[in-house]
Amino acid sequence: MSIVQGSLPGARVLDLFAGTGALGIEALSRGAVSAEFVDSDPGSLTVLRSNLDSLGAALRSTVTRADALEFAESLPDDAYDVVFADPPYATDACVKLAERWLLAPFSTVIGIEHARWVVMPSGGDTRHYGDSGVTFYR
Repeated sequence: MSIVQGSLPGARVLDLFAGTGALGIEALSRGAVSAEFVDSDPGSLTVLRSNLDSLGAALRSTVTRADALEFAESLPDDAYDVVFADPPYATDACVKLAERWLLAPFSTVIGIEHARWVVMPSGGDTRHYGDSGVTFYR
């Protein structure tokens, strides 16, 4: 989060594969004006909505039940300022999402979490943390 800290004040944030919403909620706590959370799992969305309510962030948030990759495919250029994505490691969704963003950037910056051994498309800045990696594209 500290890598994109300077981009968060006033930002429109998208949290793809949102799960509990930790990334988007953290962005809101650091000054983002709004966050949209996208996930397809009903259980995750229940927890996410509860988290938003308990933290008082529901009014600045939108929760969408959808496949995150399909959702990203429909986005126009510059729809968001900052995008976070934490796709399941057992899929190639991280690479597909990066390729989609590189073709038509729907945000100023995107951070995509992935397994350490995944080779992401060129043009990003990858940081490794244990068995995980996060690649940022700007």
